[in-house]
Amino acid sequence: MKKVNLLNLMYMLLVMVAISLVSCTKEGPAGKDGANGQDGEDGINGTDGTASCIQCHDNTQEMFARVNQWEHSMHATGETSFENGTSCAVCHTSQGFLERMANDTTATTAAIENPNMVNCYTCHNIHSTYQPADWAFTYADPVDYWVTGDKSVNIDFGSGNLCANCHQSRKISPYPVLGLTDTIYKITSFRYGPHHGPQSNTLGGFGAYELAGSVAYDDNPHAAVENGCIACHMAEAVGNLGGGHTMKIEFEEGGDEAFNFAGCEVSGCHSDIEEDFETTQAEIADLMLQLRTKLMDLALIGDDDYVLGDDGVNRASSSNPANLTPTETGAVLNYRWILEDKSMGIHNVVYAKALLTNSLEALN
Repeated sequence: MKKVNLLNLMYMLLVMVAISLVSCTKEGPAGKDGANGQDGEDGINGTDGTASCIQCHDNTQEMFARVNQWEHSMHATGETSFENGTSCAVCHTSQGFLERMANDTTATTAAIENPNMVNCYTCHNIHSTYQPADWAFTYADPVDYWVTGDKSVNIDFGSGNLCANCHQSRKISPYPVLGLTDTIYKITSFRYGPHHGPQSNTLGGFGAYELAGSVAYDDNPHAAVENGCIACHMAEAVGNLGGGHTMKIEFEEGGDEAFNFAGCEVSGCHSDIEEDFETTQAEIADLMLQLRTKLMDLALIGDDDYVLGDDGVNRASSSNPANLTPTETGAVLNYRWILEDKSMGIHNVVYAKALLTNSLEALN
């Protein structure tokens, strides 16, 4: 009994000691701050995430102006990017053009899916380096033309070479050979001719069928203009109506016909550019009418300017081909050449005049 009481007493003493120790342990006030440590080295500043972007996407509004002009161009509004087949896509779609140029071909390997019209990425190296150098052209070397006619061609339009890659005659089959008289050419396509873009050939003065006649095929002063197509078609813009990235010479302003002659007046070749323009187009239009009338009288073309088959009524086709002499073939080709050039002699009045006049004389 005494032993138990002794144990209880010892236990009570331990509890009281523990309580007293806890109640007496307290934190004192904080001491003074120690001395500052040595500063570390400053890190190198990182590159601003927008530093490269603002080199082009700045606040000058220059980019917006160019995009706005392009949106009013035939490249943006011509509605031909649906032509995405292998032979058409090379010029009618942005992807097809870049593929063709990269592979040095005249057709794409397959039809282009989700085709884009000709746009910034077609002509410029957009977002390749994210530097102003990206405005450089995708291609600027002299062009290997699909059709040169009976001429050996070595021509360089400078920056205009980019345009010439598409604005050239397509391959023409059959192509009449000068000097042959006994050959008959079988034409099975009513669209026979250079297609819609022989402008650079016309500018250089080659590719059509150069029948002998009273008018010589002399050099074209416009072919020597620095940067060719671009010099006139991309002269200082008139808002989004003409020039610049609209690439339009002729446009409508306030309901009236207007022209952007800024690029044409640079060299000082024309004393009155507007009069020269109107006179040239009127002269070529008259020759075109004469040749068109003759070709229709011979039942070689219809009133829609397409080639007629041998029946003289329906369009040429594989079942209704047009079997023509070299002279007839050449005259049809030359008429459709100037028709498709669309400048009515402005690109090269010397060449247009010679082709039309000599074709008329040969048919007569």
